Amino acid sequence: MSTHHVDHPLQPGDQAPNVVLDAILREGKIALDDFRGRSPLLVGLFRGLHCPFCRRHVAAMAQLNPALRAKGVQTLAVVNTPVERARLYFRYHPIAGLLAASDPARASHRAFGLPIVEFTEDETDWPSKVGMDAVMAMRVEGPGELPEPMNPVAAGDLLNKKDGYEITEADQQVSIAGHIQLVGHFLLDREGVVRWSYTEVEDDGRNVCRALNPDELMSAASHVTH
Repeated sequence: MSTHHVDHPLQPGDQAPNVVLDAILREGKIALDDFRGRSPLLVGLFRGLHCPFCRRHVAAMAQLNPALRAKGVQTLAVVNTPVERARLYFRYHPIAGLLAASDPARASHRAFGLPIVEFTEDETDWPSKVGMDAVMAMRVEGPGELPEPMNPVAAGDLLNKKDGYEITEADQQVSIAGHIQLVGHFLLDREGVVRWSYTEVEDDGRNVCRALNPDELMSAASHVTH
């Protein structure tokens, strides 16, 4: 398994690494090389399922599966949650058509260049550290779920309460005190070359906890299959 890492997110034109992970919804492994030479692949690299935004973004990605598959694109959601905990979650919250893998060691995030950001009191040097004053100034929208745009901390607390999600020891094991793992999506062509991406790293953190734009993704998918 590849464990190399890069110091910035992979960009269009970069060759994606092979990463081998535990499959969540079946036994065995899933490797990115399984898709190489066969089909384009949208890889969603998420935090653990303890992140309410990631739970929603995984479900949103799965909703795009039929349209993506119509264009010949497969999808894979990777979560930092340990495999048994993830299997338990999806047993009670099944998502049709989801292909998912567990990566509690964050090997895929490192390999795709997604950093871990340190929280500070008031010092921001994105994307290595961010001040809590900057975090509290961020706004996340959640139409139909949040009463108004809210900072990520308040929004996350409200959504977890709404979901009734209980943080377990397995969730705590993959949480990094005083830090946050940044996440993103990477669209690979059939040869495993990145053709499009959307990550929390870009735009000085304005994408943190925000879902991707489906229209942008579908436009990129139309080009990657031609």
